Amino acid sequence: MDTAEPITIFTAKDLETDQEVRWCPGCGDYAILKSVQKILPELGRPKNEFVFISGIGCSSRFPYYMDTYGMHSIHGRAMAVATGLKASRPELSVWVVTGDGDSLSIGGNHLIHTLRRNPNLNILLFNNQIYGLTKGQFSPTSEQGKITKSSPFGTTDMPFNPLALALGANGTFVARTLDRDPKHQQEIYKRAYAHNGTSLVEIYQNCNVFNDAAFEIMTEKDSKPFHTVFVENGQPMVFANGTKGIVLDGLTPRVKDLEELSVNDLWVHDESDPTKAYILSRFFDSEALPRPFGVLYANSEKPVFEDLLNKQMQDKRIDDKKTAFRQLLKSGTNWEVK
Repeated sequence: MDTAEPITIFTAKDLETDQEVRWCPGCGDYAILKSVQKILPELGRPKNEFVFISGIGCSSRFPYYMDTYGMHSIHGRAMAVATGLKASRPELSVWVVTGDGDSLSIGGNHLIHTLRRNPNLNILLFNNQIYGLTKGQFSPTSEQGKITKSSPFGTTDMPFNPLALALGANGTFVARTLDRDPKHQQEIYKRAYAHNGTSLVEIYQNCNVFNDAAFEIMTEKDSKPFHTVFVENGQPMVFANGTKGIVLDGLTPRVKDLEELSVNDLWVHDESDPTKAYILSRFFDSEALPRPFGVLYANSEKPVFEDLLNKQMQDKRIDDKKTAFRQLLKSGTNWEVK
């Protein structure tokens, strides 16, 4: 059939399982689940080619609620499992669902090495700035001074900035979205899927039980326009209902009233520029700057891990993998214990 429209092979309803969704009522995870279920049928491939891998945490229940292939793996190790799957089955669409504790604490090392290796994975990082599953301890993204069950006098730790971390690890697709903005979520997930390489999407996700309203200033109707900037490639950075914009003074971002200057004088977003992407990621450090949402950086030029791995095997003419593995075990320095 010759048609410009993508062929819908299944519907969002077909992705629902017989498992009871066991997140707390009002949790932001519900909105993320619905957004993912909404976009998958639009990607033009059969349901059995999608795989969801998770670690441990509230977000990591995700594979139970998706009628696709999946695995609820080990705490902090979802990246390793997903990388191995993608290396052995590169034709699959592999998604990693993780949280700020799972991926930035026990799984931090796996995350940074996945980003530098660049397998073609889609990482959805649910960030609620708290440990929810274990009932409210501070996490690697909790703000300094956060009073929790594990920090009764306030945590002395500085929080991780996930997007700055991803850029520092040479991530090739770095983006941020919000659980309470389904339309934006869906746009970003589609962009992440289309990226050839590791995509990391940080999702600000409300935990209404243990850290309610952590992102309220960026989600509520009255405050959101003044505390967020939605970046688009090739577009000037305008926010506050079109009354303010951002300029670059050298490498220093500054907020300007649009009464003072023309839109043509504003910083125009270039998602291919890693230096400016890093500057954007550091808006995190200043209350005077809005928090950026959208694709901060995208680079499809870097080779992907599984292509390099399979090319190496072809160059070495490794046709029989089992035989090659046995030969490897018996090569070089080895010994037998009897």
